[in-house]
Amino acid sequence: MHLIALALYHRDGRPDPRVVRFRPGTLNILTGESETGKSAVLSIVEYCLGRQTFTLPDGVITDTTAWYALLVQIGPTRLLLGRPAPKGASTNKAMLVIGDHTLDVPAADQMHVNADAAAIRTELSARIGIEEFRFQPPAGAGRHAFDVSIAQAVLLCLQKQNEIANQNLLFHRQGEQGIAQAIKDTLPYFLGAAGPEQAARRHELAELNKALRRVNKQIEEARRRVEGGEAPRVALARMAADAGLIDTVPEAPTATALDTLLRQALDAVPDASFVSGPDTRREQLAAERRALRSQLQEIDNSRTILDSWKEESTALTGELHVQLSRLKPIGLLGDASHDRDAHTCPLCSQHLPIPDPRVSDLQELTRRLETELDDLAALQPARNQHLEALEAQTREIQASLRNNAATLEALNASDRQLRQAQDQRTYLAHVQGRILQELQRTSPQGKDDLGDLLRHGDRLTEQAEALQLLVDADEVGAETENRLNEVADLMTTWARTLGLEHADTAEEVRISPTLLNVVLRTPAGRLPLTRIGSAKNWIGYHLVAHLALHTYLQRHNRPVPGFLMLDQPTQAFFPEEVHDAVTVEDADWEAVRAYFALISQAVEQNGGALQVIVCDHVNLRDDWFQQGVVENWRGGVALIPTDWISAE
Repeated sequence: MHLIALALYHRDGRPDPRVVRFRPGTLNILTGESETGKSAVLSIVEYCLGRQTFTLPDGVITDTTAWYALLVQIGPTRLLLGRPAPKGASTNKAMLVIGDHTLDVPAADQMHVNADAAAIRTELSARIGIEEFRFQPPAGAGRHAFDVSIAQAVLLCLQKQNEIANQNLLFHRQGEQGIAQAIKDTLPYFLGAAGPEQAARRHELAELNKALRRVNKQIEEARRRVEGGEAPRVALARMAADAGLIDTVPEAPTATALDTLLRQALDAVPDASFVSGPDTRREQLAAERRALRSQLQEIDNSRTILDSWKEESTALTGELHVQLSRLKPIGLLGDASHDRDAHTCPLCSQHLPIPDPRVSDLQELTRRLETELDDLAALQPARNQHLEALEAQTREIQASLRNNAATLEALNASDRQLRQAQDQRTYLAHVQGRILQELQRTSPQGKDDLGDLLRHGDRLTEQAEALQLLVDADEVGAETENRLNEVADLMTTWARTLGLEHADTAEEVRISPTLLNVVLRTPAGRLPLTRIGSAKNWIGYHLVAHLALHTYLQRHNRPVPGFLMLDQPTQAFFPEEVHDAVTVEDADWEAVRAYFALISQAVEQNGGALQVIVCDHVNLRDDWFQQGVVENWRGGVALIPTDWISAE
């Protein structure tokens, strides 16, 4: 793909456009003074190739131009790519005309919108050989998949003035958000190290992982359903019964019975006349809930009484044991059946001046205490049995309360979705819809079988792991480095030809696909361009990198446009404010000549496959240089003709 012509159309509708023509397969030099529009050419070309954002600054070009058009040639076919001047910062409108080698720039009255920027990108991508596929980023990369197109390929073809002299960036727009990663993702494809096969595997792996996440979610839902019991399904069955879709629902239906009831409700033909309505059912549920809570309160009161009785019995038992222990110290009283004299001390058998109570009275008291203790012990099992019965009743009532709450929640959920649907038939249809959703939710095949889901998840996991091994085995990184080795051979040779700093001692000069910059391999280690000084060296290494890369791409017939645009590649040799480089006498003209000679050599080496377009101040007198000049913007000549400006 080479550029044939660039055309600008005046806002006043005059028929003849301003046309800049290029020669395919050769060195094209657009030389001239500053502020003549040289740097604008690159931005206009990029806009015509399908970029939505318009990057030209406001000025004479934007004030006078209504349409921009680019004529390109791909094999025997020519395409006219037209873009109207945007009213704002961007536009998607476009014009696309396809013809043979006779197609040329049209008159102004033939310019009209018939396509969009996406259509231009799609057409160009297909014609230069970019295969249709989406790049799938690795799992967990946190970025989106995208279609590989000329939008990424053209990033390898343009070098603006502030890019070619940048020691931190190698490619066009690399400093913009997401662009560097897009170049890293697609460079292996454009080099031939990766293709649609790897992308297809990544896509399949992404889809498998997506399906696996979906199944895992279903597994968790099924587990929660199993652990949570059948309350939601019971609630739906009771809603169906209230709606007249089925008969009554058993108090404790089995899972199989519930499934049958729900399917009967789903298949039933609704009869709206029998619907009691959600308000009546809500009143019934409220009454049922009040009754259940009342029963629960009565049981709680009974348990409180039993607990109080237990505490009092425990205290009484302890007190009786204390009294009994006082009456039986170490067998003093002897046999309870033997009467003792009240005047005789039971301890020492001496005569007592005052008669003691009869020992038989103490023994009688002891027997009564023992009887009371036995009676208290006999009551304990009955009390425990009563407590267990109360706890069982509590559990039953709590279960009924849960079912009541689930039914009420289901009713409330229905009400929220039916506030504006007063029709009873709509209500019935909604009930059936919720039943269908519940039946389908249990498993992807409509079966309430957690085991099936687990087995399905295991199969997906095995497939994903096997595919991950294939993705890991693609070795895209190693293949990319292998292809960049051929690029590095040319870069090293040309860097030494230009006499760039460290090139003579470097073992290799290459492009780093991870840094997206030039890196030198020296005896002391890796030396990136960021650690090399002088704008002369930065521009020189940019030149050898892009010329070598495009030479490789053309040799191997890779799907990248066959042109390279360079803006101000000799800026390092002249003062920043120079109006015309030809007036600078003390510039390093030999270095300037060497840079252009290398560009010319690379173009010739590609045998017409590579077109290089250079916009620069320089205008060397050498014959080979003058043969490459397509426009000389001096003496009032510029991109925008003077009569366009005077017409304003």
